[in-house]
Amino acid sequence: MEKTIFSNLMSHLSAGRFTFTGELEPEKTTDLKEVIETVNRLKGYVVACNVTDNPQSFSYISSLAAAYIVQRETGMETIYQITCRDRNRIALISDLLGAAALGIKNVLALTGDHTLLGDTPQAKPVFDLDSVQLIHMINRMVNEGEDLNGNKIEHPPRFHVGGGVNPNAEPIEAELIKFEKKVKAGAEFFQTQVVFDIERAKEFLKETEKFNVPILIGIFPLKSYKVAEYFDKTVPGVNVPAELLEALARAKRIQDKKERKKRYMEINLEYFVDFIKELKRTTNAAGCHIMSVGYEEIIPYLVRAVE
Repeated sequence: MEKTIFSNLMSHLSAGRFTFTGELEPEKTTDLKEVIETVNRLKGYVVACNVTDNPQSFSYISSLAAAYIVQRETGMETIYQITCRDRNRIALISDLLGAAALGIKNVLALTGDHTLLGDTPQAKPVFDLDSVQLIHMINRMVNEGEDLNGNKIEHPPRFHVGGGVNPNAEPIEAELIKFEKKVKAGAEFFQTQVVFDIERAKEFLKETEKFNVPILIGIFPLKSYKVAEYFDKTVPGVNVPAELLEALARAKRIQDKKERKKRYMEINLEYFVDFIKELKRTTNAAGCHIMSVGYEEIIPYLVRAVE
């Protein structure tokens, strides 16, 4: 039986169109003016934007509220991120029902970073469910109209659920086992952790193609050498290629600020345009998830260069 499609994102993925998604990270604020302006610049280049849920356990504005406001103010479809870290299953069900009532059509189900990593390390972590169980629960709510205890839902939610996956994991076998569990639990699409190594992306996509589920490879354009260095040193399991770091380091020495910024842009486009074209040419990747928070200006140039 053909599955009902509820969102523009899933319509693109189901049609086999190479799809770009973006990422929004509203922070500790009640004013989303800058986020709204960013989204309006991304229209026509990305199909949907993720709205992060307290990333790295920093307490920011509610991802549900932000996702709704973004959709209402811009018309951009959002992917509402929801994590298990801060909520038990009662709160998760409540927020998911609220998301559906507010017109959210896509959900990315994540376990979430531990509270010790964030700006409120005294907070008690919840983790009542993990990401696999959350995906299963959402799938059951949508397709069976009931929660984990079999309690019926009046007017069940109508959205698509996705999962996260890390192609950089070592050993990769454990990550592949978890990936398969998420597929069996009902994940309809995946967005990966940042990948810089095209060969690693290819190997991962080869290993997972038998599951026939859309995978968007995560990429992270680097706004400056400082950002690249920080990312390389602090993000577990992800290394910025030496040649990319060296090119950015050389650009850092350019005295003229405007010229330096221009060179950073050129370096990123040279690297990522080739990366994405290679993905399109040689793999079954469904698209790319562009995590360029603070550097969204590169997205139109990147997408135009690829397409």
